[in-house]
Amino acid sequence: MSENSFHRRFFEGKAAIFAIAMTVSVLIGGLVEILPMFTAKLGPERADWVSPYTPLEVAGRDIYIREGCYHCHSQMIRPMRAEVLRYGEWTRAAEYAYDHPFLLGSRRIGPDLQRIGGKYPDAWHYEHMRDPRSTSPGSVMPAYPWLLEWKVDAEDITKSVRALSRAGVPYSESDIAGVGASMQAQARGIVQSLAGSGINIDWDREIVALTAYLQRLGVEGRRALADRGSTP
Repeated sequence: MSENSFHRRFFEGKAAIFAIAMTVSVLIGGLVEILPMFTAKLGPERADWVSPYTPLEVAGRDIYIREGCYHCHSQMIRPMRAEVLRYGEWTRAAEYAYDHPFLLGSRRIGPDLQRIGGKYPDAWHYEHMRDPRSTSPGSVMPAYPWLLEWKVDAEDITKSVRALSRAGVPYSESDIAGVGASMQAQARGIVQSLAGSGINIDWDREIVALTAYLQRLGVEGRRALADRGSTP
């Protein structure tokens, strides 16, 4: 019996049988998707070498999202030779444990940024955002000069940190209460670094927060992979 004749004989014109067959198919498909949630450990993968973002890095990440950087840059290095040679060790799931939302990206108009932290000095990031062509000739990236002028609001970042805490990121009440002091302390280090390159800027500028976030990306993962022989 051919496939067409089987379908015609048992399904065509027999709505009840067809409805039952469709229901069974949908139930099987649903079970295949639902059962793994109850048979695997719930929650994202964790690793002891991954820590939450500092308040200044949270501020930089908020700016990164606001400016749509993830539309042109991915943060996900795939386990393929060409990717690893160009961008560094492939990304482990645990590295996203405290990312809300994930910034995996879907295009690479610009390079992947998963391991960008520590690759360039702070001054490079400052100049790159001020004028991308000054550091990357031929770049199609637009300039972001307002980041050098706009200020970060510590009160706003306190709300972001509190929201992340409610989403499961392990910030304590003292961490939340000390957001302003923590931001300023970390920002002072970046300001001092920039001053060493002849760049004078106030600690509360958005470019400082964004630099802190970019310099954080992939640093813990790269260090852990090196310490543990690439098998964290």
